[in-house]
Amino acid sequence: MLRIRVLHGPNLNLLGSREPSIYGTLSLEAIDSAISKLAVELAVKVDLRQSNSEGELVTWIQETREEYDGIIINPAAYTHTSIAIRDAIAAVGLPTIEVHLSNIYQREEFRHRSYISGVSIGQISGLGPTGYLLALRGLHDHLTASKRGKLTSAQTAS
Repeated sequence: MLRIRVLHGPNLNLLGSREPSIYGTLSLEAIDSAISKLAVELAVKVDLRQSNSEGELVTWIQETREEYDGIIINPAAYTHTSIAIRDAIAAVGLPTIEVHLSNIYQREEFRHRSYISGVSIGQISGLGPTGYLLALRGLHDHLTASKRGKLTSAQTAS
């Protein structure tokens, strides 16, 4: 069974009441529930976490090295500021998909720069909560194809 850690960054605990015109009206709990439901369909184990602390997010990323197959992360404001989160993702070397509820490229200029995108296999931006579900499907498919490729290579070498 594939294991994926889903990380939500700062202020995402306020979803549903925080700037609904930008972030929508669904709570983080509702988004996590939808992710968990899809994970059951895909036979994926998900670990869902939220933190307002950059250091805690870095620690959780580092912990994925041994027990997880991939990461989905919405680094929120840390997208544009955190070299530490970027370096942690690069260090663990797991396929990572970056998610943003809003389209960061249609917002303020400072939001157009992502430190995370360079170490991610993909970025989904502007599709609201659906972005998380697309990320889960995409990461599942990527990991499944990668595992199949490794099996085929190992079988060929035998």
